[in-house]
Amino acid sequence: MTGAEMKLQIDLPTEHETGVPADFASVWHTSTSFVLDFVAAKSPAKAVVDPASGEQTGGRVMPARVVSRVRIPPQQVFELARALTQQLDAWERENGRPAPGADEH
Repeated sequence: MTGAEMKLQIDLPTEHETGVPADFASVWHTSTSFVLDFVAAKSPAKAVVDPASGEQTGGRVMPARVVSRVRIPPQQVFELARALTQQLDAWERENGRPAPGADEH
């Protein structure tokens, strides 16, 4: 390691060791950050009902809640994308198959 390099010494608080279960992730951005909202379903999807007529509209809605929001600077998005790709590739090698619903890359 040269004098210009820096390593992080990361501490994971005990209360965060198990993580937070999430069913979905939503990604959006502002001019200064990318935001990752991790979302957990609160209950199964239900048919959408028109309140005036009581008729089902044909759509369905799943109540969900953001369980964690992470903001990262734009510069870190590239590192995150690389890390996710590396971990997905390792997962595929270990499991011998692509993730369900994933396209080949």
